[in-house]
Amino acid sequence: FLTEWINVTLQGEHVVVRSLEEDLYDGLVLHHLLENLGSLKLDVEKIALTEKKQRQKLSVILEAVAKCLQLEESQLKWSVESILAKDLLSTLHLLVAMAKHFEPTLPLPANVHVETITIETTSRGLKTSNAVEYITENEENTEAQSKDDAFDELFSCAPDKLDAVKKALLQFVDQHVGKLGLNVKDIESQFSDGVILLLLIGQLEGYFLNLRDFFLTPASTTEMLHNVNLALELLAEGGLLNFPVSSE
Repeated sequence: FLTEWINVTLQGEHVVVRSLEEDLYDGLVLHHLLENLGSLKLDVEKIALTEKKQRQKLSVILEAVAKCLQLEESQLKWSVESILAKDLLSTLHLLVAMAKHFEPTLPLPANVHVETITIETTSRGLKTSNAVEYITENEENTEAQSKDDAFDELFSCAPDKLDAVKKALLQFVDQHVGKLGLNVKDIESQFSDGVILLLLIGQLEGYFLNLRDFFLTPASTTEMLHNVNLALELLAEGGLLNFPVSSE
């Protein structure tokens, strides 16, 4: 998501990011990003080739970021050294902070976290400690919860209306995939392999899905899961899925 956000933001600058670790450590992309988002002109060289110049450039850039975001040094989850060392976690923290400040409407998923393992050398050998570190805010998605609650209520309090809802959904699906010569009669079974879901997304969003990207006639659970995972990715990228769904 962050890679795509950077590339869309900087498409006029002819800057293309493929790896957050490899493409951001020298400050070039961060420089373009900060100037583009914050309308700032930084007094640094566009391209810094030596490590000394890269460190100086990063120092100026990160100081400008902290000033824009109004963050004290103790609040920073990144540093010149960690970005220069291609530390992915520090880079993610920096990009998420910039995205939230400059484009607060971006649909960053909440509760994204990783398990970190710290290894320390002691006189008795190696000492390890595990911790969970959140990259995006640790919060309950109230909107998703309300959607879940609405369907939970339908299942428990109004089962008689469930058939009417399923019928309406089937008509909706048929209206769109019917253009491809398909007919959907059963929500439970016909959506399980992801094919109808992918074709429906393509119809609704107005794009053609390359047949090499998914299995049109999946022959195994692995191929079905591939299809469903692709569908969930497309929905998330389109800002249509703001709560977790298990592909299984």
